[in-house]
Amino acid sequence: MTEQNTSKVGFTAFAETWNGRLAMLGFVIGVATELLTGQGILSQLGLM
Repeated sequence: MTEQNTSKVGFTAFAETWNGRLAMLGFVIGVATELLTGQGILSQLGLM
């Protein structure tokens, strides 16, 4: 018998899917910001 885990807490497919989507969104926003401002992320944060 297989037991289905319907929990929304921890390392579940649901959580990992959203984590991946948000990571991709953050990466695209970071690259777009660099292209629009002409400065790198570290320069924008004042670290370089």
